[in-house]
Amino acid sequence: MKKTLAVLILSVQVISAQNIAQKLDKATKDLMDSSGAVSSGLSFYVTDDNGTFIYEYEGNKGLSTASTQKIFTAGAALETLGKNYTYKTTAGYSGTLSAGILNGDFVISSNGDPTLGSWRYDAYKPENFKNKLIEALKKSGITKISGNLVIDDSYFDHQTIPGGWPWDDLGNYYGAGVWGINWRENQFDINIAGTEFKGFSYPLENVKWLNDLKAGGSSDQSLIFTAPYSDVALINGTLPAGKTVTVSGSVPNPPLQLGTEVKQWLKESGVEVSGNVMTVSQLEMEGKQVPGAAKNIILTYQSPTLDKIIYWFLRKSVNMYGETLIKTLGKEKKGNSSFKSGVAYLKEFWKSKGINPNMINFADGSGLSPQNYVAAKAEVQALLYAKKQPWFDAYYDGFPTQDNGMKMKSGTMRDTKSFAGYHTAKDGKKYVFSIIINNYQGSGGAELQKILNVLK
Repeated sequence: MKKTLAVLILSVQVISAQNIAQKLDKATKDLMDSSGAVSSGLSFYVTDDNGTFIYEYEGNKGLSTASTQKIFTAGAALETLGKNYTYKTTAGYSGTLSAGILNGDFVISSNGDPTLGSWRYDAYKPENFKNKLIEALKKSGITKISGNLVIDDSYFDHQTIPGGWPWDDLGNYYGAGVWGINWRENQFDINIAGTEFKGFSYPLENVKWLNDLKAGGSSDQSLIFTAPYSDVALINGTLPAGKTVTVSGSVPNPPLQLGTEVKQWLKESGVEVSGNVMTVSQLEMEGKQVPGAAKNIILTYQSPTLDKIIYWFLRKSVNMYGETLIKTLGKEKKGNSSFKSGVAYLKEFWKSKGINPNMINFADGSGLSPQNYVAAKAEVQALLYAKKQPWFDAYYDGFPTQDNGMKMKSGTMRDTKSFAGYHTAKDGKKYVFSIIINNYQGSGGAELQKILNVLK
């Protein structure tokens, strides 16, 4: 009797899976037969939560992913670094301290903390770091600094932007680069009324603006163009007339920005700085001597733990976090913080978990590069691997719950739309899926949602 019941249950499950596959196949072919898909590429793969195959449409095809690329970076970081990993920023000095006068440089350094000064964490906002730094200075007895205020941004190499990122993206908040010292997520906001600047979220250091904005349209169609270490920024495109819009950009030189703000903090608290604000990269560019590491540390400031960083990395798709993690993985595992090194480690990591390396042609850690080519099957394999790991709860928590009720990461950029994640259907069945479309003539999002609605 038990054997008969088991066979019956198995038969029902097989029939159910076949029905789902048939419905998915119809919805998928309806999409690919539509006029907007005449030149499109689609990669789609579905299993149940045990990894049992349900359906695929060219699941091995490598396509540009956009932000679903982040599922690979997040998983590798959680396993390699550990969910309790923290970044550290230190403040200290070289030289001698006598009667409150520091005869030497005051130095702030970091190992690339992407959250320093972030607004996302209640206990880690800019004022928190400011208060801790001023408190440490008072305890040290320093009242005057005869040397320079040095921001040591040398922990990572000098390349702050992955080579495959489009020029259109670099000046905008989602194209922020990665330095050895990051500040406020390397982002600033401008309030603009029509075409006129009304104010910045904070005074932006050493940037001159060219404003080619035009008033028109009903939405923000502006772009900011600037580059790492540049002192010039251009903004163009259109903004709605008759209303104030907030436009977010990427800071060209975050270490210098932090140093300028710190010098002002010191002045306000009565600490005089005789020298200048200098970054290590600036000293190198000018051929000047680079000071050694601070020998007397007065403050060690730790970031939130990695699980909290991963939460925001996935939930709000913070590209700068992904590229920081890539540099960190390269530095920690290969002794080389280049993007090339970090991306190579990312590919080696997932290859070691059984994913065909030809299906994971990574170019960065965030998915912003159109040179990323990944297959839907590889994304599903990564999601299934993560589900079995002790760090899965931290990983899963970061996946947004979309309007259709699915727990999934989405990705969007020009001519690319993707979804990858986990879903429990109304009948209790659990699915793991990835779907990627390139070059669809239209948004693509609504069309992919129709397919995923079959799983509901």
